[in-house]
Amino acid sequence: MLGELRASTKAKPTAPHGWAPFVVLFLVGLVDRVEHQLMSGALPLIQADWGFSDTAAGSITTAGAVASVLVVLPAGYLTDRYPRTRIIGVVVMCWALVTLGSGLATGFVMFYALRVLLSAAQEIDNPATGSLIADYYPMRTRPKVYGWTRVTEYLGGFGAVLAGLIGEAFGWRAVFLFMAIPGLLIGLLCWWLREPARGALDAKEAEPPSRDAEEAEPPDHDTPSTAPTVRVPLRFGMQLRQVLTTPTLVLVAVGICLLTLGLQGIFFWMPSMIYRTFDTGAGVAGTVTGTVTISGVLLGTVFGSWLGHRADTAFRGGRMAVAGIGVTTGALILMFALFQQALPAFAAGLLVAVMLMSMAIPNNFASIADVVGAESRGLGFAFPQLLLTIGAAFGPMATGAVSDYSGSLVTAFLVLTVPMALAGLPLIAARWTFGRDAQRVLDNARNKKG
Repeated sequence: MLGELRASTKAKPTAPHGWAPFVVLFLVGLVDRVEHQLMSGALPLIQADWGFSDTAAGSITTAGAVASVLVVLPAGYLTDRYPRTRIIGVVVMCWALVTLGSGLATGFVMFYALRVLLSAAQEIDNPATGSLIADYYPMRTRPKVYGWTRVTEYLGGFGAVLAGLIGEAFGWRAVFLFMAIPGLLIGLLCWWLREPARGALDAKEAEPPSRDAEEAEPPDHDTPSTAPTVRVPLRFGMQLRQVLTTPTLVLVAVGICLLTLGLQGIFFWMPSMIYRTFDTGAGVAGTVTGTVTISGVLLGTVFGSWLGHRADTAFRGGRMAVAGIGVTTGALILMFALFQQALPAFAAGLLVAVMLMSMAIPNNFASIADVVGAESRGLGFAFPQLLLTIGAAFGPMATGAVSDYSGSLVTAFLVLTVPMALAGLPLIAARWTFGRDAQRVLDNARNKKG
């Protein structure tokens, strides 16, 4: 079993379950997002084959996001009540099969329906992943772990590179057929993960600092590591009320929604914009998009994690200020980059913008885990995912519609940078609510243990 609870001489080890769960969950997110971005990289080739409009193309992601809205809260409900590793394993293997079907689709209607189904399925594993990480890793480790698992949202840009290169060499169908293989393999790995105890690390974090590690016996691997340590409320309404009355969570969710509205619209169409504006091939457009996105996200995640920790040490909730300032500044730089006439200048501006906005990744999602109790973390991650999905529902289609109306994807991109710039404001505001919300979680964990 991967993720066995380890005995340690330290009172509060940084990875009591080891790093294998992080690796598996990172791969789940990576394969998920790479598959999602295949459509972006292969889109010029698919449109050339079937001849549908930009509005129709953008509506694929929009329809998928609307379908996701219907499943994300139930996914959070199930996460808080059933083994999370099994939920993720089943979902990953199912969407791998749907990816296979995308490559075998016989017409646009069938392809459209499969992509919508896949988008809905991909949202089910997000609450389970978020909840699992909080029970695998303690508070001081979470920013790095959440940062590197959520960074896959943007590392998925590699899918645009993959789709452009494979699509030009073997046709767009080969892109989806190839991607089904790693999906099935990663799904099997999830079955080997051990389900951690819910809330055990919160209770450990809430212990008085004077307690020595030697006073506590290591938990038995066969019971606490698999059985819940907190009572799950029977009524869904109790959990939803707890989530909606957590100010930090609501502010972060609103910021994520606005940011995703712009990001999904822009990065879905980025290869096509480069392809048209700078007169490149599909392979070059996908490579530039993927390379810049991956590089910027990696740099932003590492720097954002470090800077967020330093800011949080200086003042409570400092990492939320880092997240908000990074998002707004990055959006303004992206706006400036869109006025550049040469591809190298545009790519340089895009790189800086992505790096700054990516500083929010480790800080946002670690904060969600810190301000929601273990008994409701599935729903706690499902709520911002719901708003994220709503934002994603309109971005690509709105970009395509503005492009069709104005005749320019660049104009459409400029429109979408406005909500991205505004997204930083609620994140900055969360700096003043984070300390109180996080302390409440620790106090509740201490009281339940006592």
